[in-house]
Amino acid sequence: MAENAAMAIGAHPDDIEFYMAGTLLLLKKADYEIHYLNVASGNCGSTQHNSAATRSIRKAEARTAAKILGAHFHGSLTDDLEIFYNLQLLCAVAAVIREVKPKDHANTCRLAVTAAFARGMPNFKSAPSRPAADYPVTVYHAMPHGLRDGLRRRILPGAFVNTSSVHKTKRQALAAHQSQQGWLQLSQGLNSLLLAMEDMSLEVGRMSKRFKHAEGWRRHLHFGFCAVESDPLSQTLGGNYLVNKAYERSLERG
Repeated sequence: MAENAAMAIGAHPDDIEFYMAGTLLLLKKADYEIHYLNVASGNCGSTQHNSAATRSIRKAEARTAAKILGAHFHGSLTDDLEIFYNLQLLCAVAAVIREVKPKDHANTCRLAVTAAFARGMPNFKSAPSRPAADYPVTVYHAMPHGLRDGLRRRILPGAFVNTSSVHKTKRQALAAHQSQQGWLQLSQGLNSLLLAMEDMSLEVGRMSKRFKHAEGWRRHLHFGFCAVESDPLSQTLGGNYLVNKAYERSLERG
């Protein structure tokens, strides 16, 4: 295990490539060991293939994408529309986190946050069993699709990561999810998965007022995870990391 490890946890295959892959690539360049987990298998993402075939196709695509990123691949834990906040799935996510022992997370769901919180609790048993270990971990939340929440409210990043230098590789990793091109056009009106990612990347870059391509992050409350000042992305990425001071001020206003 490397001294520093980062783990990206997405809901479905292609989420990591869409929202987080640029940051992962920069961390890998900084000698982090990077890990890749889609909680759901993507088995519902097709109108051409049945569930089993779609699951197999999307797993192969995700493996290819992880290889392009240079990330350790972890298999999905459940199927689409079955990501419930329940004990069985929590135990499974906890096992992966205890195995990887990441110091830095890109988390997209309550399961990942709770599993990270429970990393040092020996009385909480993961499945498969992994020893508990109490170490500092900083949790970051990626931006939602469309930069809005489910009620259409605009979400602002707490910090921006300059992904311009790794954008080409991020695009190549997303392109590995070939089966999703037609599905997303049919189900969500996305004419091109790659163009949609491009537009979002450029928009977050414009929001930063500094970078061409960027990914946005919001840091989780530190209690139970790490020191109050812990921000390893800032320490590691230097000039490629920009804190959104307006966002920080808004936290104090409530």
